[in-house]
Amino acid sequence: MKSLLVPGHRGCAGCCDAMAAKFTLMAAGEDCIVVNPTGCLEVMTTPYPETAWAVPWIHSLFENAGAVGSGIEAGLKALGKMNDTKVIVMGGDGGTLDIGMQAISGAFERGHDMTYVCIDNEAYMNTGVQRSGATPFNASTTTSPSGKVSFGNDRPKKNMPAIMVAHGSPYVATCSIGFPKDMIRKVERAVEVEGPTYIHSHAPCTTGWGFDTSKTVEVAKMAVMTGLWPLYEMEDGEVTRVKKLGKKVQPVEEYLKMQRRFKHLFTMEGGEERIAQIQALADKNIEDYGL
Repeated sequence: MKSLLVPGHRGCAGCCDAMAAKFTLMAAGEDCIVVNPTGCLEVMTTPYPETAWAVPWIHSLFENAGAVGSGIEAGLKALGKMNDTKVIVMGGDGGTLDIGMQAISGAFERGHDMTYVCIDNEAYMNTGVQRSGATPFNASTTTSPSGKVSFGNDRPKKNMPAIMVAHGSPYVATCSIGFPKDMIRKVERAVEVEGPTYIHSHAPCTTGWGFDTSKTVEVAKMAVMTGLWPLYEMEDGEVTRVKKLGKKVQPVEEYLKMQRRFKHLFTMEGGEERIAQIQALADKNIEDYGL
């Protein structure tokens, strides 16, 4: 299969964004147009005058990827080419859950035939590991640091897939770069469904999370196996498929130990209680999705 994200980009060793983009393009194929807002993926794949993209690609602002994707889709329809060419938006969690929320909401409300893929590395990695709406409970970031008076981010992770379901999206799915075949299958399904579809991919960041560059896939798989990141598909508002964990469920403690951003939970007084609260979040996912 031809690689549509070619070698030579500036991504870190073990870069989650490069993996997510590669899997998305493998699913979408050559006949697509990619919209990519500001973020790690944009910066490291397009240092002027070079590009790692082997498909048509456009850089949008942080806040308007949904609007740019809408415009491309409308233009293709006007030219009578919509049946052939797929519109793919690939944005990070900051550009999706926070800064770009209004444009995405408008695009989905209007029903544009496009697929939005959120590559969620759970913070603003490109600008210095600041907290985003996707940062998990008690993770330490540069704007929600752990210390004498704080265990890090004290807010729950925003449930963006549920927000997109509430917008009437006909197909919403979560995936992980730790399970590439599953991700590719879901993107293939998303681009086939008419209307605005949404894929939310978990993407561990070696730099921002603090783990060895060889461990990206291992960390990604552990997030799924603890139940902290459930893999599921929803069609017309109903859960139609989930990845069952059975007796292979792992304690969240094993996942947290793998990352520097949670190190304080194992050294600060009261950390055990916080780990128990995170375990409760995983347990709720396991129950809610029947994992």
